[in-house]
Amino acid sequence: MDTIIENKLDVARRLLDSGACPLPQLAERIGWSPGYLQKRFKQAYGLSPAEYAAQRKVAALKQHLKHAPDVTQAWVDSGYGSSSRIYENGAAKLGMLPAVYRKGGAGMTIHWTITVTVLGNALVAATERGICAVALADEQPQLLEELCAEFPHAEINHVPDHDGIIAEKVRAVADALSGKAARVSVELIGTAFQHRVWQALMTIPRGSTLSYSELAERLALPKAARAVARACAGNRVAVLVPCHRIIRGDGSLGGYRWGLPLKEDLLRRERSGVTAQ
Repeated sequence: MDTIIENKLDVARRLLDSGACPLPQLAERIGWSPGYLQKRFKQAYGLSPAEYAAQRKVAALKQHLKHAPDVTQAWVDSGYGSSSRIYENGAAKLGMLPAVYRKGGAGMTIHWTITVTVLGNALVAATERGICAVALADEQPQLLEELCAEFPHAEINHVPDHDGIIAEKVRAVADALSGKAARVSVELIGTAFQHRVWQALMTIPRGSTLSYSELAERLALPKAARAVARACAGNRVAVLVPCHRIIRGDGSLGGYRWGLPLKEDLLRRERSGVTAQ
């Protein structure tokens, strides 16, 4: 991308980060027409300026809900014009009602367990609606850290992997990790754009790979490879949302939240048709 264009887009993004800025005013500030700004911004970030600003408001809401004395103060501080707009726009992106998120997930029960799979230890966490996290690591504290940080006041309920509350989900996850066909319900908590990327990841056939730019093309956002990469990095559900099937354009592995050796092993198994016996 041309350096001048990239710099102007960065200015536009920072203006949006600093507060509400209508498209005509934003375009005037950087010296472009509104239509050209809309086109270039969406190519670069995968979102229109309005969608980007809405996501920033949701992020602000999440922070204010954790610290404000009440929900009303939180939505005022976050820039929502009325409380109804939170429930129209914010709640779906939070994955729960704002009052629940504000309390760090208080009143929400997340059952989790660690089970041994063909890929090693796996943390499986689920709400009543489905799997909300699958994490892969050797050390239990590392597996729990992110889950507890996101929902510090939720009831994080540890159960054995054979417990009836979660056993069926654990078996399905273990089958999926071993390469067997499995039906697993997932509860994905993220922004609208992240959901688009995660859904697209789940359409990539086993044994196949795409580059970040190829996945962006599939989303009809050919200039949004960096935004796609960020969404892949935000995936909390290992293997079931197969971000390991995304590689760099030069064929190298790129990054992976749970480590490149594991990514390499996953791809090798999928390409060779290896499953656990």
